[in-house]
Amino acid sequence: MIRQSVYLLLAPLLLTACDNNSAAKPTAEIKESQQHRAGLQNLIRQVKNNLVFVEGGEFLMGDFGREYGPEKMQLNTEKDSKPLHKVTLSSYSISKFKTTNQEYQLYLKLNNLQLKKEDNSLSQELADALNTLPDTPAHMDWYDAEKYCAWLGKVSGLPFALPTEAQWEYAARSRGQFFIVGTNSGVLEMKNVNRGINISGGLDREDFAIKMRLKSGTMTAMPVDRYPPNPLGIYDMAGNGYDWINDWYDPDYYKNSPAKDPQGPEKPEYKDYEGNYTKVMRGARTSGPFKGLTVARFKRSPDTKTISDTTVRCVVNSPQPVKQGREL
Repeated sequence: MIRQSVYLLLAPLLLTACDNNSAAKPTAEIKESQQHRAGLQNLIRQVKNNLVFVEGGEFLMGDFGREYGPEKMQLNTEKDSKPLHKVTLSSYSISKFKTTNQEYQLYLKLNNLQLKKEDNSLSQELADALNTLPDTPAHMDWYDAEKYCAWLGKVSGLPFALPTEAQWEYAARSRGQFFIVGTNSGVLEMKNVNRGINISGGLDREDFAIKMRLKSGTMTAMPVDRYPPNPLGIYDMAGNGYDWINDWYDPDYYKNSPAKDPQGPEKPEYKDYEGNYTKVMRGARTSGPFKGLTVARFKRSPDTKTISDTTVRCVVNSPQPVKQGREL
């Protein structure tokens, strides 16, 4: 009888506890869903507000140094930046900043994804440190860069994509002007070989690393808004990481590139020394003398394990400016 009485006394309490647990679970799920939605909305709003509209037009793409450079000499010793050729582009919008750690890591969290691991412990230690800086560029391979831009398109309803090579160069050169590098003045301005004015020098990056208590030295990525943008309002077109480009790389592509909105080769064309097909990269790993040419082309396998210097900025392929504001 005592056991039965105890059970009768506890039964309502047990039922109440079950009811509370049942109620708590949906409440937690609702809260998590609300936080997910708020985070997503904030990210889309931030990305949209950081877009720069680039009015289309005609320009001469490639190494313009011999014909239009100040010294009438080729700017780039590589043959793949030649011949100079006429290109006409439709209007589009491009991110004024490289995608930051804060943005990219929020994207990963919203999609239950993880940062890619480096191929050795030393590189991983460096990456872990750099990934803690929210306002510096995120690093990834081409496939993850493409997925990020495609995801932005899916959640925003806008035609986001990686930039084509022509779009990147046109924007870096402030709508096709004869800018040697993609800075505010079209040239590199340095106090000396290690200190920059409109770009970072090696000692600038080393000082920043010490301030942030990092061991990355001169290879440290800088905040994306640390130095002046080019006249269109676009930052870091002359360094702070190579931007991934949508195009497959072909050293001879300029010889037969379409004049209107070129998209790069239709299929993979060129293999690196390891036998991997390659995608185009633009910009420079780090800023400094003889780096960051607007016409220079680089290449790397899209699934490269070397991602500590590869970055992403997306474009919106729409002829109209993207509407900005507080509401989506």
